[in-house]
Parts: sequence; structure tokens; C-alpha cells
Amino acid sequence: MTEDKVLPKDSDLDYSLPGRYEESNFTYNQPITPYESTTKSKSKGLVIGIIVFTIISAGFFSYYLLNQNEIDSQIVQNTLNMSQEQVLANQYNIGEYGSDHVHAAILVVLDGEQLNFGLPQFQLSGKYIHFEDHNPYLIHKHATGVPLEMLFVSIGLKVTQDCIFVEYGFSKNTNEFCADEKKNVQIYLNGEKYLSDISQYEIQHNDRILITVDEKSISKHLKYLDSFKIFDVPKKPLVDSGKDILI
Repeated sequence: MTEDKVLPKDSDLDYSLPGRYEESNFTYNQPITPYESTTKSKSKGLVIGIIVFTIISAGFFSYYLLNQNEIDSQIVQNTLNMSQEQVLANQYNIGEYGSDHVHAAILVVLDGEQLNFGLPQFQLSGKYIHFEDHNPYLIHKHATGVPLEMLFVSIGLKVTQDCIFVEYGFSKNTNEFCADEKKNVQIYLNGEKYLSDISQYEIQHNDRILITVDEKSISKHLKYLDSFKIFDVPKKPLVDSGKDILI
């Protein structure tokens, strides 16, 4: 009778024989698939990226802490280097020079005396809005979006609901004119009392503005203001189309 051959069980194998140890660790020594390799590479790259970013951020933060005073000082200096007019132009996002051109008249009367804007300290004090040609009352505005604040700042004039301040020498007694029990700051636009902040107003062509603390003489001042001539804005013909544009 032929004996049946029985294959040995795994438990019966002698793992001390050559090759048996490697077989016993087959699970742990399987070759890494391409997918596993890519995943591990991405994870490793992500970890490295986080570490590098952390180091760089820490470096920038440390640099700022060590040089904070110098950096802040440079920021302040850059702002100071910018003219006050340009700061306001950026703040109000005004148009380019030449985007508008209008004329308006202004009369400022303090203690019965007219503030003469024809004096040299008030002439051509700004690019976008100014007085010119020694005219004591005619405002020229050369861009859109320009508030009166830009004119006032350039000539050293500040107007609030309670006081009028003049930076340049105007009166021998004071450059500050404030309301009291006998007088109040009065502001009129085109003959009507103006109750808002006049410094935020953008002039329109032919506007007439009165600013005074001489409350009893309003009608006289308005009549005088109306006598001022406001010149028409000059026009320049277009060569190509034949139309007129403002200059």
C-alpha cells in the first residue's frame, strides 16, 4: 500500500533552517508599493514645510521685536515725508489734477475785518485748491472730490461750530475767534445758513460762502459777498472732435 504524503504544518517547520527566518517575517518585509511611497513622501514634505514656516515666522517675529522702535520710526518718518496736502488727497481719494475746475467766492469776516486771502501767505498754497493772482476771495478747485478742508489746512484756517482759528498773523490781539454770549460763528452758503461742517463741503461753481463771528452784520456781509465777481471757467477746444472741455 502506498503511504499518503502529508505536507508538514507551518508549526512543524524549523525556522532555524536557512530561509525560514525570512519567511517568518514576510509581513514585515513586503516591498513598499508606489502609493505608500508617495503618501509617505507627501507627509514628510508637509511636516518639513510646517517646520520651515514656523522657523521663518519666528525669525520675522524676532526681527520685529528686536527692531520694533526702528521700524515704527521709519513708518512715522515716511508719513511725515508725505506733504499734508497729499495725505488729505489720499484720505479723500480725490481725482487727478485737472479732473475738475470750478470757481467760488469766500468771505471771512473776523471782528469786523475781512481776512485778505490776496496776501502772499494765502496764495497758491496748494495744488488742488487755492487762491491765485492775488485775488482776495476767489477759490480755484482743480480736481474732483476736494473738500474745503484741503484749502483751510493749506492756509492755516480752521473753522468749527464754536471757533475760527487763523494760523498766520491776522490780528494783533488774537488769532482765535470763538463764540460767546454776544457772538456766534455764522456760516452761510449761497445766502442760506449752513449747519453742517463746512470743511467737508466740496465747492460747486459760483458758490458763495460767508464765515463770520459778526452776527449782527450778516445781511451786510451777504450783500458784499454777492458783489464779488466769479469768473467763468475758461474752455479749451478739442482739436479732434471740435467739442469743448474744461481746463
